[in-house]
Formats: sequence, structure tokens, C-alpha cells
Amino acid sequence: MTLLIKGMVCNRCTYVLEQELTALGFEVLDIKLGQAIIKDTTDFSQKLGVIKTMLKGIGLELMYNKNQKTINRIKELVEKGITLQLQSGKPTKFTTLISGKLHKNYDTLSALFSSVEGITLEKYIIRRKIEKVKDLLVHTEMSLTEIAHVLGYSSQAYLSNQLKKHTGFTSSYFKQVKQEHGQAVTMQMDEAQTPH
Repeated sequence: MTLLIKGMVCNRCTYVLEQELTALGFEVLDIKLGQAIIKDTTDFSQKLGVIKTMLKGIGLELMYNKNQKTINRIKELVEKGITLQLQSGKPTKFTTLISGKLHKNYDTLSALFSSVEGITLEKYIIRRKIEKVKDLLVHTEMSLTEIAHVLGYSSQAYLSNQLKKHTGFTSSYFKQVKQEHGQAVTMQMDEAQTPH
């Protein structure tokens, strides 16, 4: 049974959804942005209301829209484009990537995305790139200048402004989070090695 789900924007969403579906007694076979595949159960229709309530509680919504598969594919292509940029250091032209893979006009796809997701495709791409920037700042040794280069930003200053605009924080904040996290891990390791 495939559930099409509106509102999933990041890996955290997939993690939370998997936990919630498991807590409801469903066996989750696969989960990714916009979709969860669960093992068919005979009482699924009886549990549909419970699923809808659970989804609403975590800010998601069950979709029956035939266009949702296209939306899910667009989201996958955005993730792929960001990954390609990181691997190659060359900017991805998302308009070409998305329209080329889906064999449809980009403006048509963008309008569909906006109508279903309630956000423009361009803003969605920016959000996903900013999420990646945050992740790289916290979990790698890359500087903001290096990240700006590999993600195709025109300059480190422009990326810095985008980061502040979309998160309310500067890159130094995320580096501080990394440092504090590293110290916490070191302390936990020290405590684990200390005989009691």
C-alpha cells in the first residue's frame, strides 16, 4: 500500500513519519519524500482516519491527487541536483534537469508544484539548498566559502545573506552548534571510558 503524503520536505520528515506509522502498528516497507509504502493490512480502511489524524498532528497530509507522483519526482530531482552539485562542484540548472527528466515544460511543472505544495518550486529549491548548507556547516569541516562554491552560489557573501534570511542565523551559529555537539560527544565518550 502506497501512501502519498503532502508536506514532506526533509529527511527528518521521513524519520518522524516512519516512527509514527510504526507506533500505529504498520510495517513500513519503504519511505521517502512524499511517499510511504506500508504492508497491506485487512483493516487499512478502518485505520485511515487514525492515519489522517496522525499526519495532521505532525504537519503532513494524505494526498489522493493524481499529480502527487509528479511532485514527488520533482522533489527527488531537486535532491539529485543538489547532490550532483556537491559531487561535481558545478552548478546544476534545475530547470533543465527537472523538465528534461520529466519530459514536460518547466513552467507547467513549476505551476503544478506551487498549486499542490503551496510554495513556488524556486523557493523549495532554495530551502533544500539552505538545509544542505546547514548540514554541511554542522557535519563537515567545509567553510562557507567552500560550500558557496560547490553549491553554485555567486559568492560567500550572497550565501551568508541567504542563510541569515532563511534561518535567522549566521554561519558562525552553525559552526558553534558543531563545536558544542563535538564537545558533548567527547564528554560522553570520556564518561563512558571512566570507571564507575
